[in-house]
Amino acid sequence: MSNPTSTPSPTVAATTSTYQWSWQGQPLSIAYETAGTGKPILLLPAFSTVSSRTEMSGLAALLKSQFQVTTVDFPGFGDSARPRLDYAPPLSRQFLADFIRDIYTSPVTIIAAGHAAGYALNFAATVPNSMSELVLVAPTWRGPLPTMAQGQKPWLKGVRELIRTPILGQFLYQLTTTPSFLAFMYRRHVYADANKLTPDLLTQKRQLTQQPGARFGAAAFVTGGLDPYLDRSEAIAHLQSLTIPVLVAIGQSSPPKSTAEMQALATVPNIVSHTLPGTLGMHEEYPTELYEVILPFLTSH
Repeated sequence: MSNPTSTPSPTVAATTSTYQWSWQGQPLSIAYETAGTGKPILLLPAFSTVSSRTEMSGLAALLKSQFQVTTVDFPGFGDSARPRLDYAPPLSRQFLADFIRDIYTSPVTIIAAGHAAGYALNFAATVPNSMSELVLVAPTWRGPLPTMAQGQKPWLKGVRELIRTPILGQFLYQLTTTPSFLAFMYRRHVYADANKLTPDLLTQKRQLTQQPGARFGAAAFVTGGLDPYLDRSEAIAHLQSLTIPVLVAIGQSSPPKSTAEMQALATVPNIVSHTLPGTLGMHEEYPTELYEVILPFLTSH
């Protein structure tokens, strides 16, 4: 069940609500916000070291005048609880299914970015009649290290476990979350326009990485422990099985390997696709351009 709180929030709504959830006996408090009225839309942020519902705020602000919009953090990220759990697909899939079951009484539209797009696609295919439309924004299914290694490798689990250790793991994690390293990663494949990487933005991103337990979910993502699919064929099979309208948004500056995966999804029959400015963080960097293709897609259905 969900329990609203009175915590001030500068993002989507005037208050941040808390969804009380548990996984294998571990209680977790999950932060989410809802604003606007009308047809319900759930916005899911991309998984990353700095994953947060706030990255969907620009798009939510544009949509909330016509729809009821909800942004939510995944367990282990954003302002949600970050206990030392095994962050893996079963956890994230069950969270998404439970959240939708408990929050919504009718089919919901989901707009999901990055790896979250893979989880939304999986949910749409495995829980029929729960979703009315699906928007996949710069969809990805393979984490950074598996992409570099050209697939899942046994040593990736060792890296993940190393980062989870108390002292050495925290040290290694801090090396990859310095302001300079975050700026490098954003310039490389998250933002297309480096001029938008202001000191304030990077400070906010850095703060997300410094919360207690932040390295557990981040380590899982980076090493492929949160990859929603093992290969492209699984994602395409799920996409082909859907009967609901689907839109795929592709960032025109996305890395070549990611672009190839997005374009493969876009070639599935009856899928609407658009190539827009931006790269893997297009939902945060270019919310207006994204809104301008999402709105007619939603209103036409």
